[in-house]
Amino acid sequence: MFRRTFWFTAGAAAGVWATTKVNRKIQQLTPESLAAQAANKAVEAGHRLKDFALDVRAGMVQREAELGEALGLDAQPPADRELPEPRRRAALGPTPHKTTTTFSSRTISYNRNEDH
Repeated sequence: MFRRTFWFTAGAAAGVWATTKVNRKIQQLTPESLAAQAANKAVEAGHRLKDFALDVRAGMVQREAELGEALGLDAQPPADRELPEPRRRAALGPTPHKTTTTFSSRTISYNRNEDH
């Protein structure tokens, strides 16, 4: 009798365990659950991508500092030396591709860069 009770209980427990596992798997495969899982993965990937970008930026800043130090770009110019005046652009003259033709009293402009 004890044997039958043991195997009946073991079978019932295995059935409950299997049913619970199947129900959990079914819950994981519903469209809402799949959408939530995809959203969580996307957020996690975004955080990893942001961390990677920050690491790259920190590495760039460090490398720029190393190169500036090696090339002497961080050194301050002597106090007696002044910087040159900034260059000014010359006034733009007429474009070389623009031609004008005069017909009686009106002037027509032919510029192939103009919108027609």
